[in-house]
Amino acid sequence: MLVNEIELSPGELRKLLAAAMDRVEAYLEGLDTQPTRHLDGARDVCASLVEPPPRKGAPVEELLDIVFGAANSVGFASASPGYTAYIPGGGLLHAAVGDFVADALNRYVGVWEAAPGMVQIEANVVRWFCDIVGYPAQALGFLTTGGSLANLTAVTTARSERLGERFLDGTLYTSDQGHHSLAKAALLVGFPRDQLRVIPSDDRQRIRVDILRETIAADRARGLRPALVAASAGTTNTGAIDDLPALADLCQDEGLWLHADAAYGGFFCLTQRGGERLRGLSRADSITLDPHKGLFLPFGTGALLVRDGETLRRTHSVTSDYMPPYQDEAAHIDFAEISPELSRDFRGLRVWLPLRLCGLDRFAALLDEKLDLAEWAARELRRLPNVEVLEPTLSVVAFRAVDPALDLAGNNARNRAWLERINARQRVMLTPTFLDGAYVLRIAILSFRTHRDRVAMALEDIEQTREGL
Repeated sequence: MLVNEIELSPGELRKLLAAAMDRVEAYLEGLDTQPTRHLDGARDVCASLVEPPPRKGAPVEELLDIVFGAANSVGFASASPGYTAYIPGGGLLHAAVGDFVADALNRYVGVWEAAPGMVQIEANVVRWFCDIVGYPAQALGFLTTGGSLANLTAVTTARSERLGERFLDGTLYTSDQGHHSLAKAALLVGFPRDQLRVIPSDDRQRIRVDILRETIAADRARGLRPALVAASAGTTNTGAIDDLPALADLCQDEGLWLHADAAYGGFFCLTQRGGERLRGLSRADSITLDPHKGLFLPFGTGALLVRDGETLRRTHSVTSDYMPPYQDEAAHIDFAEISPELSRDFRGLRVWLPLRLCGLDRFAALLDEKLDLAEWAARELRRLPNVEVLEPTLSVVAFRAVDPALDLAGNNARNRAWLERINARQRVMLTPTFLDGAYVLRIAILSFRTHRDRVAMALEDIEQTREGL
């Protein structure tokens, strides 16, 4: 063997995979009883993990001890069934197998010519997503690392299509419930900070379409050029869905680009209830989806879909002498031509394999279960005295305790203490938000591992920790 040989032999590969699989199995077996949040000593753990660049190799068991030991000992247990914080990600093991195969094949999918079959697999996935949201045949899209990059690309494309190269007089609109990545996207593509308009929401946390219309008219009167409305199709705070048909009508009348941030909510289109609540989504010019939320895939799996695929080409198509030619046939996609990335991993397999192994009906059934669990949790919480509960639109349940004798600050402090007590039990992890200045607790039910038994634990901890506040 050459002294600098780094290739694994078949036997060495099997040994490495077996060692990793043993650790993964042990981790998953203990997942049900793992604390949902553990940060004690986190700084000391991080200090212990600081190391210089390695000059020599180390045994695999020693390295796995680090990964599954100290490195995994602190933080949020986001793979746990008790993780009902933020918007949970997934972690289906089918996707992990897909990633292993994709990484081992190491085929480049930025341009069609480099891996036509692999590109077609990823293109199939994107087409399935377009079908799910009701997009027409001319729609295009691509897989991203998540909703933030998808929102950034949507804003970039809208800027190009609605404003052209001189865009500093352009204005964008979102609600006070819109995801913060939309504001970041506006800044990154060069819009002045004060030209992102944040429109207030109504008592159902939906953008006020009347105020939006007035604001657009006022901006036009000032000589500005309204360009984009970013709607929410399932907010992080409460799962609220904006009035998509009304926004589509408004944007059509005004000539604005309508972007729908459906990162969390979009895949509920697979269910009858979700499809009804997301009516009008297919009229958006672009849609952000996060398969690592609604399809339970590992973090780092997002998507952007655009109703007219040619807008992506017009915005992103750049070539060079060292590049292979792009395809002229509509059936063959060069992802580098329609997206920001040239170098990229083969993301399609981590989506394609789980969907082909399980079928969309199983995913739809799981999403229906999450809607049922949220409705049940809301009903149970309403039984508690002096507890306000928002009717869940999707699978986020927002609630708070209200003491009439306390002012807003006093009630906020009381709810903050309540949340600390709930999370201290470490059976579930909840997170808070603010709605109109009120500190509100949230149960976000989306993990494929979260079922009725764990939601029952959450409700038990919520009720028991409330005593004595």
